[in-house]
Amino acid sequence: MPNPKRRHSQQRSAKRRTHYKATAETWSVDATTGESHLRHRAHWVEGKLYYRGNVIVDKAPAAAASESGSAE
Repeated sequence: MPNPKRRHSQQRSAKRRTHYKATAETWSVDATTGESHLRHRAHWVEGKLYYRGNVIVDKAPAAAASESGSAE
């Protein structure tokens, strides 16, 4: 298998790596709730999980059902 005859310089490696940059996270404001959140991520607001302005998981009915079940 061929090997390099001479060592590559550190500068040469650094030039290749310059294209890998850290980027800042993109934040959005949800039109439904007005909360700030990371783009393309679900977020919790007052016990509800929102994604794209829609409620995906609602913890309130589950809590209410467990309370009514214990009263019987």
